[in-house]
Amino acid sequence: DMKNAVIGNNKQKANLIVLGAVPRLLYLLQQETSSTELRTECAVVLGSLAMGTENNVKSLLDCHIIPALLQGLLSPDLKFIEACLRCLRTIFISPVTPEDLLYTDATVISHLMALLSRSRYTQEYICQIFSHCCKGPDHQTILFNHGAVQNIAHLLVSTSYKVRMQALKCFSVLAFENPQVSMTLVNVSVDGELLPQIFVKMLQRDKPIEMQLTSAKCLTSMCRAGAIRTDDSCIVLKTLPCLVRMCSKERLLEERVEGAETLAYLIETDVELQRIASITDHLIVMLADYFKYPSSVSAITDIKRLDHDLKHAHELRQSAFKLYASLGANDEDIRKKIIETENMMDRIVNGLSESSIKVRLAAVRCLHSLSRSVQQLRTSFQDHAVWKPLMKVLQNAPNEILIVASSTLCNLLLEFSPSKEPILESGAIELLCSLTQSENLALRVNGIWALMNMAFQAEQKIKSDILRGLSTEQLFQLLSDSDVNVLMKTLGLLRNLLSTRPHIDHIMSTHGKQIMQAVTLILEGEHNIEVKEQTLCILANIADGTTAKELIMTNDDILQKIKYYMSHSNAKLQLAAMFCISNLIWNEEEGSQERQDKLRDMGIVDILHKLSQSSDPNLCDKAKTALQQYLA
Repeated sequence: DMKNAVIGNNKQKANLIVLGAVPRLLYLLQQETSSTELRTECAVVLGSLAMGTENNVKSLLDCHIIPALLQGLLSPDLKFIEACLRCLRTIFISPVTPEDLLYTDATVISHLMALLSRSRYTQEYICQIFSHCCKGPDHQTILFNHGAVQNIAHLLVSTSYKVRMQALKCFSVLAFENPQVSMTLVNVSVDGELLPQIFVKMLQRDKPIEMQLTSAKCLTSMCRAGAIRTDDSCIVLKTLPCLVRMCSKERLLEERVEGAETLAYLIETDVELQRIASITDHLIVMLADYFKYPSSVSAITDIKRLDHDLKHAHELRQSAFKLYASLGANDEDIRKKIIETENMMDRIVNGLSESSIKVRLAAVRCLHSLSRSVQQLRTSFQDHAVWKPLMKVLQNAPNEILIVASSTLCNLLLEFSPSKEPILESGAIELLCSLTQSENLALRVNGIWALMNMAFQAEQKIKSDILRGLSTEQLFQLLSDSDVNVLMKTLGLLRNLLSTRPHIDHIMSTHGKQIMQAVTLILEGEHNIEVKEQTLCILANIADGTTAKELIMTNDDILQKIKYYMSHSNAKLQLAAMFCISNLIWNEEEGSQERQDKLRDMGIVDILHKLSQSSDPNLCDKAKTALQQYLA
């Protein structure tokens, strides 16, 4: 009677729960003395209660329904097992149920694997439980180690559509971003057919959309993990076109979101796939339609549709931005096509200020991808003053947005970008200097990288502002950073600051002592060739100054280091050291005679003679040019 009362009636379900039916039903379910028929009826009623609202599920969880149902799976009776599994399935697919409840007892997973062979219902429910409870690499590993691949593979050819579909969903979550699972799947065969071939069959247009999409996801994960090559026909001719089809107007909004997101992931790192996708079915124009929701509603009957559209509108925008970002990641022509799509720049600018953080992140990603284009930086980015909303996004945003937004800013600060001036005026130096102090490595790199771009061929005031903003302590902090990227970008910044004579003399007159200390520190440290080369280039720039030269000439320690690097085994370092020497001994400059004499006494001329015999043409030329300064 209870079962008939609650089916499809949420009010009755809530009433029964309030009246305390759940503990009683669970008691009867667990009683050894209850007949199997009674226990099965209890499981069915509980399953029906779970079908109601999320609050119902919470009430069931509070009564510890999961351990009771898992215990029930040990019964020999198949009908009772199926009822328990059906109820478990309903509870686990609810968003309020913590997935970890499935993994608290290690024996549960192996018992579920064993039950897979009992009936098509156990197969359907167990696969559904697995695919909902497999969140992240830890869960994937547990299921994989319990033989999920071998136990579920043969279900892909089951006579039941529901079983095939749930098995397919299992593989799509098991393989997602998981190379170990993906590499295994490639070699598994069922009835003499390899899994990728089975997945390709499930992609065909006559199959239900849900099946096409899910098998495309499996093949995408396998491709991204390197288990299937990106130029394999099953990717180029089957998976990619299938995902493009999912983006078309004919598909449901949910399908279009999933299609676009999966396609964005598939082509993210492969130029050739980006090119193919960009010319398949007018994809770039098709995606513009993703921004047209919610569409205008005429009749009152459309209110339901409006509600649905509103719910999916931001997901659509997010997935379109992601796919545009992947499409435009490498190819200049594709970027041009994207930007020429109707109102594209306005849409991105609007996306940057949306309330949904996911849309903002996707819009910034899209902008970052397009900002790799020199031509677009000079044109569209300028016309739309993209830097304004970008600077706004950079104010107290979460790290994941900050990282992409600051990368974009790096591109907007390149010397050929007209946005450079206004960005400076809007307080960028302060913002970027604060990023260099971040705990997050990517943010430190981007902060210093953007400052490096900003300092390139900049006027003296900007350079002084950067040095003031950074402070000497922070500069030393960055030069002793454990990450080589941060170190290289900081050296790049110093090199850009110390260019053109008046700037070199000015900066060395105010910061000379600290900069020379920093240079010494790095040349003495355990650093790779690139770092040392960059540091010697900074010295060569200092040696090019008029008054700054003296800071090197009066520092015997540094002179000895330059001498040491002239005879180093690495030609790059030798060349860089020779640049320093050439700049110090150049004839036309005041005091060149004294400098030449001091360096001769140090044995530099002997080294130059030796290098003029070098087999490396660059070294040989440089040495001869330097020796001519002595003869002139």
